[in-house]
Amino acid sequence: MPVNDTRLRALKPAQSAVKVSDGGGLHIFVSPSGAKLWRLAYRFDGRQKLLSFGEYPRTSLASARRQQEDAKIQLAARSSWRKA
Repeated sequence: MPVNDTRLRALKPAQSAVKVSDGGGLHIFVSPSGAKLWRLAYRFDGRQKLLSFGEYPRTSLASARRQQEDAKIQLAARSSWRKA
């Protein structure tokens, strides 16, 4: 289920780190210190990778989703370029 701004504001730090998924590999990582970081999990060349987009609320939900789409377009272009 995609997250919304109300749910993001309500997230509180826990004893261990928490990931809340927005879908398509995008998630918000809530550290025990309280930092809320946007991250994108993806695979490239058969390896798991992680891309960071910034801290919430400085990087909004809409901005993180745009950056996710841009990253996926770039990854798709690189994948097809490597196959040639």
